[in-house]
Amino acid sequence: MALDHALLVSLLEKPSSGYELARRFDRSIGYFWHATHQQIYRVLSRMEAEGWISAEVQAGETAPDRKVFSVTAQGRVELSRWIAEPVEPEGTRDALMVKLRGAAFGDPQGLIAELEHHRAAHANRLTCYHVIEARDFAGTLDPQRALQYMVLKSGLRFEQGWLEWCEEALGLLRSFRQ
Repeated sequence: MALDHALLVSLLEKPSSGYELARRFDRSIGYFWHATHQQIYRVLSRMEAEGWISAEVQAGETAPDRKVFSVTAQGRVELSRWIAEPVEPEGTRDALMVKLRGAAFGDPQGLIAELEHHRAAHANRLTCYHVIEARDFAGTLDPQRALQYMVLKSGLRFEQGWLEWCEEALGLLRSFRQ
């Protein structure tokens, strides 16, 4: 997936300035597609040059003028093209998995603290997702919100799976002490 398409989706949800977009991105799409603010601004410039988005300059009353970006008809065509394009499932590249395999040739106990750290990080993310779920997805959902909720459900299941895996891996590592 290109950052361009993630930004098109976000701008279709709500036209925004680059700053607003970067902040919203961190709190939504950024959970599963990371981008720095600098990357976002670079891609916005390129997308504007390609005609996928347009910018309206809004005069600032107490702050500098700002450009509010919105998706053009050409941008919608590009997003539709990309949505229809098949994608292969992405593989994972995780150093922790290599370390776990390598622990058989070293000290498995050395991974316990790292796995506990991973477990805590996934527990925190799961808690965050539950807060978002309760705040944003209660009641009847329109089609757009229902699709957003499906993305969140994927994150909830992913984090729950990681927590279960961490517990199992920690149990195995701890059993080697005996």
